[in-house]
Amino acid sequence: MLDRRYLTRMLASAGLALVIGIVSSMLQSAAHAQDKVVRIGFQKYGKLVLLKSKGSLEPKLNALGYTVKWSEFNAGPALLEAINVGALDFGNTGEAPPIFAQAAGAPIRYIAFEPPAPKGEAILVPKDSPLKSVADLKGKKVALNKGSNVHYLLVKALEKANVKYADITPVFLAPADARAAFERGAVDAWVIWDPFQASAEAATGARVLADGTDTVSNYQFYLASQKFLESEPKLIDAILDSLREVDDWARTDIKAVAEQLSPSVGLPVPVLEVALKRQSYGIKPITRQVIVEQQQVADTFHALGLIPKAISIVDAAGPLAP
Repeated sequence: MLDRRYLTRMLASAGLALVIGIVSSMLQSAAHAQDKVVRIGFQKYGKLVLLKSKGSLEPKLNALGYTVKWSEFNAGPALLEAINVGALDFGNTGEAPPIFAQAAGAPIRYIAFEPPAPKGEAILVPKDSPLKSVADLKGKKVALNKGSNVHYLLVKALEKANVKYADITPVFLAPADARAAFERGAVDAWVIWDPFQASAEAATGARVLADGTDTVSNYQFYLASQKFLESEPKLIDAILDSLREVDDWARTDIKAVAEQLSPSVGLPVPVLEVALKRQSYGIKPITRQVIVEQQQVADTFHALGLIPKAISIVDAAGPLAP
């Protein structure tokens, strides 16, 4: 009788252990499933925000066993810092932010790019400003987002006008703060990108002192963390395929894109149409020529002391186009 009771207790204990083991395994599997998330950073404007609103990426990633977490950033430098600290896997920025990030040791990789869009950024002055050319910026206060695409535009435009960067006073402000400073006359000029550029032109009558034409390319880059590129190439392919689908739609129906973006961006459809017409289309793999041009940006920033050390762009390049 004692043996039978002992055996019963043993079987009950074994059953409990089995149940605990199964539950534990299920919890681990659930936790693993929750970890299978692609974290994408986007800005208020661009192809990634369109992809998010279209919802066409989610089915592709779900088929691969992944979900998507979207995070919005007000500019490229903050987005790349999130990749640097491991909080993001993928995102897009202009030319300058990846250079500052690479110089700071961020493990980023260039994945793809959009063709030049030199009219999509500009140096603006108030409509009644006495400034007539970039040369007139000497001794003036110029607002810009530090480490962004427009930082390079300002440097190259000044160089072209034979004005030293040291001869102007840069005022580093995020777009919203820069717009406020520009409107109240606290700065003499504002270097900014679309759609903020188009919005300021429409709302304040701001004049373009110079845009990127014949001065800078104004590329847009898609970037990933080194870890994500090395461990999840299929996911990157799925993201790029979805982006190209959105890009094809956007180039053929700018009005529809403007209507879709308007609620989230908070700008009128006509303003967005102006900005979208200055954008470029056709997402491409990274080429050696793009690396050469990006190296020129990096070398310029290093010569000015804007980055602490020389960097080699090819070290951060992902797969190159054949």
